[in-house]
Amino acid sequence: MLEVKQLSKTYDNMRGVNQIDFSMNRGEIVGFLGPNGAGKTTTMRLITGYLYPTKGEILVDGISMTNLPRAARRKIGYLPQTPPVYPELSVWGYMKFIADLREIPRKQQKERIEQVLTRLGFEGREQQVIRGLSQGFRQRLGLAQAIVHDPELLILDEPTSGLDPKQIIEVRSLISELSKERTILLSTHILQEVSSICNRVLIINDGKLVMDGKTDELMHSNSEGFEVTLAVKGPESEVLRTVNAIESVKSVQMAGRQASDEASLARIKVKAFRDVREQLFYALAEAGYPILEMSRSSVSLEDVFMKLTGSSSEEGESLE
Repeated sequence: MLEVKQLSKTYDNMRGVNQIDFSMNRGEIVGFLGPNGAGKTTTMRLITGYLYPTKGEILVDGISMTNLPRAARRKIGYLPQTPPVYPELSVWGYMKFIADLREIPRKQQKERIEQVLTRLGFEGREQQVIRGLSQGFRQRLGLAQAIVHDPELLILDEPTSGLDPKQIIEVRSLISELSKERTILLSTHILQEVSSICNRVLIINDGKLVMDGKTDELMHSNSEGFEVTLAVKGPESEVLRTVNAIESVKSVQMAGRQASDEASLARIKVKAFRDVREQLFYALAEAGYPILEMSRSSVSLEDVFMKLTGSSSEEGESLE
């Protein structure tokens, strides 16, 4: 559905994007992450045709954004970080204006606008002036203008920015619903949002793409081993000796101790090169030291993000 090939954008004395290369299949919902100034918004503006690349190529459903920009834009719906609404217009008047811009045939406009406004919860608000809408409804209206022409590809830049928790949940639900019918590229600073609704993640840093992968695979590939926390009833030194004897165990760290009548309760963290939970169970059971608790610690998307982007979010001038 979308192909971005060696995309670059340079500015005088400003950081742009450098040789970004990725593709998206139909039906994917992809999270686009990066610190401020990394080039996320620049990339999205290039994809949607609002900026022209210095180098590279963008294909939307096989159509070149450079050679046939009008045809390529017809397939894209774009929601910028600040919804492009006119406060003095009514909801219906604004949507009619967008329908004209999108060249929707006049005979189809009324039905199409009604369908979109109903879907996004504007029943009874069609004649309301936009300046009287809450931030949440303005964000919904931004989504409405992005889908009124029934695009196949949606580009959403911080769609829940500035919303309260209830509004965030509502907009996330709308995005999840829209993803059933469309391909979506979603830029956000809320990593939980990506984990909950995206099946793939792109991470950009200093204008370069530094990671592209499925969310669960990405977190697994960037972990530094398999970590297990144990609560074991037995002498601390003997428990540590038993665990250290397991070949694939990389390191063992005491995480606390609690005295009991029979023996000490050792809380330890085990780092290993692979899943050793079964080996731990049998080894400690054979030694006569019962495991009271065992839990695996997983690497979060936030951990991966910080590892790949470091402190660069504090550097340079933001292009977001």
